[in-house]
Amino acid sequence: MAQLRLLLAAAMVAVAAVCSASAGFEFEEATVDAIRHGFKSGRLTSKQLVLFYLDRIARLDPLLRAVLEVNPDALAQAARADAERAAGHRRSCGPLHGVPVLLKDNVATRDRLNTTAGSLALLGSVVRRDAGVAARLRAAGAVILGKANPSEWSHFRDTAVPSGWSARGGQTLNPYVLSADPCGSSSGSAVAAAANLAAVTLGTETDGSILCPASKNSVVGIKPTVGLTSRAGVIPISPRQDTVGPICRTVSDAVHVLDAIVGYDALDAEATGAASKYIPRGGYGQFLKMDGFRGKRIGILNGFFVKPYGKKQLDVYQKHIAEMRKHGATVIENIEIVENLNETTKIHLWSIDLVLMQAEFKLSLNAYLSDLLYSPVRSLADVIAFNNAHPVEERIKDFGQSLLIDSEKTNGIGPDEKSMLEIIDYVSTEGLEKLMRTHRLDAIVTPNNDASSFFAIGGMPAITVPAGYDDEGVPFGICFGGLKGYEPRLIEMAYAFEQGTKVRRTPSFKA
Repeated sequence: MAQLRLLLAAAMVAVAAVCSASAGFEFEEATVDAIRHGFKSGRLTSKQLVLFYLDRIARLDPLLRAVLEVNPDALAQAARADAERAAGHRRSCGPLHGVPVLLKDNVATRDRLNTTAGSLALLGSVVRRDAGVAARLRAAGAVILGKANPSEWSHFRDTAVPSGWSARGGQTLNPYVLSADPCGSSSGSAVAAAANLAAVTLGTETDGSILCPASKNSVVGIKPTVGLTSRAGVIPISPRQDTVGPICRTVSDAVHVLDAIVGYDALDAEATGAASKYIPRGGYGQFLKMDGFRGKRIGILNGFFVKPYGKKQLDVYQKHIAEMRKHGATVIENIEIVENLNETTKIHLWSIDLVLMQAEFKLSLNAYLSDLLYSPVRSLADVIAFNNAHPVEERIKDFGQSLLIDSEKTNGIGPDEKSMLEIIDYVSTEGLEKLMRTHRLDAIVTPNNDASSFFAIGGMPAITVPAGYDDEGVPFGICFGGLKGYEPRLIEMAYAFEQGTKVRRTPSFKA
């Protein structure tokens, strides 16, 4: 505890020194809009902003372990952004120009940063190009600040691996209650956003990996419709479910990032081509509306706002639902999500999806590795062999690698897997999709990320927003999810909720 107090005290001194050099600009909790205003007024430069975050990472990250590495070129990128702004460069008008962003370490960057999914097996590998989303961030003028610590292999190594742990980065800690679960697999991204280690961050989700860490770290996470953001250059699990999205301190910030990263990518042509029709003309910022609940129909799934949550948390949720009604929403409670599905399908749905993901993981990871310009490993089998050859560094005895081994045993998408895909499609169509269309719902609202699997198998979007803190001070969130392309209405509700509740507070670093 004494060491923690000294660390925090040192951080405060360093932060104060940087702040004093920028004419009183409020760095901590600074939003993208505030940063833009600071740039415009001359009270702030991109270089000052990057220095602030680099200093904060240096002071706090030895405790939190949210950042794997910082970009040695970040200050040069910031200086270039400042020069472009001074010269009136056209792209300097964009909201992310000169703004530092941390990327989850499965998002490839063609620079001096590593891209490893937290594994030592990929340390030193060289990617052929930026990931599609990274290229879009660069085009918007964002500063790539570094890579955030993920759960290793996006939590697809072994179920015994803790959320937020990787061999490269160690264990990421929740900045509110250090002993609490930071949740995975975009743990480092969420913790970094919560602790003000970056202006904004990027995460990825296959099932819950944006929504859960955002909920547990009192930040906003947007899981976009699959294909709305490119997965090209992202170390994969399942092309059927993988998506890339923002994790930020506010809905507005997350929307700015979303606007920058959506769109067609020839290297992920099928998915991004199909999803392009959902992108609204004029972008997503137009849906940041204070009256976002007015006229909305919201569904509450049967059995979700119950135990294992404590009375305090359940009371908070019920108060929030009442406020939604007060602000114009029609709330339909006690809806059964799978009322038309037989019991066998209900019981085996998630095991079926796991078998499919294992087959998809082997195929897609091998394709990713084979495309690298250089890599110590070229296949999933090589990764398993590397771990076995480095058992201490990869903590094989403690955590194992059963998911990797089971994935290696698969043989592609054969007749059995195709039958499983039909079951998954049936569950999605006859479950959440039918429910939402039958009740004419704009959103399903759940605690934290409790329905993430239903959104995952359907490739559907969801947004989680801070909702409160339990008796120990651990954050919890509330999630708005809907059908493919429902991002506009979800943003309206998430923003209205955020602005009406103002729940978020800065981390307490409670031991």
